[in-house]
Amino acid sequence: MDVDAYRVVHAHEWERLRSLVRRRRLTGGETDELVVLYQRTATHLSQLRSGSSDAVLVEELSTLLARARSRLTGTSAPGWRLVGQFFTRGFPAALWRVRWWSTGAAAFTVLVAVAAGIWITGNGPAQASVFGSNEDIRQLVQNDFADYYSENAAAAFAGRVWTNNAWVAATCIALGITGVFVPFALLQNALNVGLQGGLMIDNERGALFFGLILPHGLLELTAVFVAAGAGMKLFWAWVAPGPRPRAESLAVEGRAMVGIALGLVVVLFVSGLVEGFVTPSGLPTWARIGIGAIVWVAFGAYTLVLGRPAALAGETGDVERSIAGDRAPAAG
Repeated sequence: MDVDAYRVVHAHEWERLRSLVRRRRLTGGETDELVVLYQRTATHLSQLRSGSSDAVLVEELSTLLARARSRLTGTSAPGWRLVGQFFTRGFPAALWRVRWWSTGAAAFTVLVAVAAGIWITGNGPAQASVFGSNEDIRQLVQNDFADYYSENAAAAFAGRVWTNNAWVAATCIALGITGVFVPFALLQNALNVGLQGGLMIDNERGALFFGLILPHGLLELTAVFVAAGAGMKLFWAWVAPGPRPRAESLAVEGRAMVGIALGLVVVLFVSGLVEGFVTPSGLPTWARIGIGAIVWVAFGAYTLVLGRPAALAGETGDVERSIAGDRAPAAG
């Protein structure tokens, strides 16, 4: 094969292909032309490989074809970009979509906790039946409650509460479909907080109770309420799927709620750091609560500023359609 003559005959096609590959935007006609030139150049490369020893030209055309193939088929988004999209659109949009379910979980918890606290306050027999003997009560009020936050190394304690809370949140979402687990878990948590809080207040240790609970509890409990709301929304997607088939409704909401579970791992990591390093620290109570309030407000602002616009734009927190697969037609 006369390589020089072959180059003269087809160089204009290769150059045109190279020009199309470099362009940022292509019209429909240019895209069709790109496909045709790609196929022709692939044929040229095959002929050169079988009838020529010009390794430089073969390498040049191989590189050109690789770039053209990438332009035609598209390239997968880098991992960091997918993570960025999740935390700037998918996760906050999903948080915004479950806000009323989360608010309901918070209201239920507060009502039960306050009622339990009022009931236990000043009720000596009730205290004894719940917490044991007077010595047990004294030990809890004077030592155990505060020691819980400082008896272990800060890093180890933060890691332990993080993994435990992340597991609780994931369980609330996974078992939310039952419609029973979430209310039961919230009831248990509310009774535990309310009874201990009432006991501490009744023994003039209320300032200590709130000083230790609020720094991390503002964000931690909010994350639990979000998980509870996500679980109940998943349950409702099964009970009232709307115009979509029940299986599809459950799949769509299930993927979005799993995204919430993954996002809450990061939120609870921050909460764990506060509980491990700020709550038991020697900072003044106002400073510890202030730090907790700052991270809590930041989370709320994140949901509002990023979540609301993303949800209004149609983001649901579900995976991309190419990954989720086709959907069956729905009425309405």
